[in-house]
Amino acid sequence: MQTGEAVTIVRGDEELLARTGHLFQTATEISCAANDLGTWVITHGSAEVGAAAQARRGDVRLRKVYRPGVLLDPVAARGLARARDQHGAQIRITTDEVNETILFDRRLAILAGDVRGGRRSYGVVTQPEAVQGVASLFEAVWRSATDLDVFDARIAEIRQLAPQVLDLLGQGVKDETAARMLGLGVRTYRRRVAELMDALGAGSRFQAGVRARELGLV
Repeated sequence: MQTGEAVTIVRGDEELLARTGHLFQTATEISCAANDLGTWVITHGSAEVGAAAQARRGDVRLRKVYRPGVLLDPVAARGLARARDQHGAQIRITTDEVNETILFDRRLAILAGDVRGGRRSYGVVTQPEAVQGVASLFEAVWRSATDLDVFDARIAEIRQLAPQVLDLLGQGVKDETAARMLGLGVRTYRRRVAELMDALGAGSRFQAGVRARELGLV
């Protein structure tokens, strides 16, 4: 552990949970932003934290923002809807890049860092001005994000085609051939590829493949 004036660096999910897990039982407002479902899985997946959230439903405002890529996996999509229903969470989807963050009562922020040696590092921020800056960024993303159900309906067709399209892209199949194999017009196929890349936050087809592997879609 390293400590600075405004930020404490912790190593690994267990240390993070040991230091901040109690906040899930006492905070009245919790805001979370993540690119995928894996970053906060230990913290959110703890039985103790989950039980506390369930018991306090209605007493805490819980907001979560995710990138569209999480909805490409049907299991993940159902898991988000279940978490919303069980814990009373408000969940939105954003196409913007997000800083993976958890905010407690606008008084403490946790920022996810890099993974080294199999452990992710986290910055625990307590300095008021720094926390306010993080909160302002979250609010900007939240305001422009789309409700989970609305975005899920929008991405449903892309989700159904995603495994096949990703497989064809990975094989380097030409668009005309891929479109014919999927029973689509070439323009429609290319539009679906573009939509899939957008959902994955990828700037190229190669990046889409990399991101899909990171999410476990291929």
